[in-house]
Amino acid sequence: MTLDSGDDASLVPIWPAFVTPTLRILADGQTRHRKDIFDAVAEASGLSPEARAETLSSGSSRAEQRIGWALSHLTKASWIDRPMRGHYVINDEGHRALARYPDGLDYASAREIFAPFWPASKSGTTSPATDPQATAEIASLDPIEQIETGVSRIEAEVGQELLSRLRESHPDFFEQAVVDLLLAMGYGGAEQRGKRIGGSGDGGVDGVINQDALGLERIYVQAKRYKAGNNISRETIQAFVGALHGFGASRGVFLTTSAFTPSAATYADAVPSRIILIDGERLVDLMIKYRVGVQVKHLYHAVEIDADFFE
Repeated sequence: MTLDSGDDASLVPIWPAFVTPTLRILADGQTRHRKDIFDAVAEASGLSPEARAETLSSGSSRAEQRIGWALSHLTKASWIDRPMRGHYVINDEGHRALARYPDGLDYASAREIFAPFWPASKSGTTSPATDPQATAEIASLDPIEQIETGVSRIEAEVGQELLSRLRESHPDFFEQAVVDLLLAMGYGGAEQRGKRIGGSGDGGVDGVINQDALGLERIYVQAKRYKAGNNISRETIQAFVGALHGFGASRGVFLTTSAFTPSAATYADAVPSRIILIDGERLVDLMIKYRVGVQVKHLYHAVEIDADFFE
């Protein structure tokens, strides 16, 4: 069976693709620890190093999350047993299932088999929900990934609105906003040693961050509030580098609501000065991550059984 991923951006197959490989790993009747199963199933499924390196936004392994969800379904269906904490072994039902599905499962067949073990929603229907293809694609993910997918969609929508508002803002506001972002990221230390200096006579920079209390180490900031398509050219970056030399500085951050031309990016990488370019997409990602211009609307807590409580 071809291992298809339910996420175009992911190299890791959806959890149903790991059901049969997991049964095959356990088919010899040996009791194995959860971690050993993860490694063996990943190897048997032919996951590339890149796929195994994928992580969720929480930092946990995507492959382990999906293999773990397959293990959970196998346990609920009583195809495998858990003789002790974190250890699994196949049983007779599991052997029969392996014989029935030697070519593996896709999401449709997995849903038909395992839906009776999914918890009912308050409306009385089982979850994940069915119907349209988009819903099926989301349902093919495990619950944690469904939450993270929803959060990603929200952040993408907020990011678009945030970028639009930044482009419509006054230049002074935008310059202060990017200084606020760098301070929120930890530059300038606990004392928040940074300020906007844009305006006439600014020497070609819009802000400065003092990395130490005496200002011996400084990062200079340039901010350009441009519309989409009005990309920053090499000449503009050259002018910024010249401004840095005027201050005797060697490090700078150039932020824009648009993007950079390839020649601008190549030039920034080549000059001796350390120049960091942040385009509009990365800018709003950082603002969301460090909570600048946005606020937390809701907090949700995902729970799991505390195994130590029952020992």
